[in-house]
Amino acid sequence: MSADFPPDLISVQAELAQAKADHAELYAALPWSAEALEGWDRSKETGGGYYASHRPDSAGRTDAPQQHVAELRARVLAMAERVVTHEFWSLFDDAPAARSALKHTVTRDSTPS
Repeated sequence: MSADFPPDLISVQAELAQAKADHAELYAALPWSAEALEGWDRSKETGGGYYASHRPDSAGRTDAPQQHVAELRARVLAMAERVVTHEFWSLFDDAPAARSALKHTVTRDSTPS
């Protein structure tokens, strides 16, 4: 599918992609648990189910990172809402396919800042 996406929609999709990337980067840098919890080391043989799993002890998170997580979640939600509810989609019989094309266009192309 090829579409001439409006510049404001491309910009919002780019902001959404950046917000999602920032959110993922933040999660990768934080302890795996928001609360202090003991880690584990399980193999299939010791009751780990179908696969082995391991987590180190988690010291938990402080209020500042939790606030940052909440802010990024809110930003992702706001940007996603702006993309999905954009009036441009009313031009298409298959809006989900058009939105998918937009995602691939923004990911592939350089986007306006």
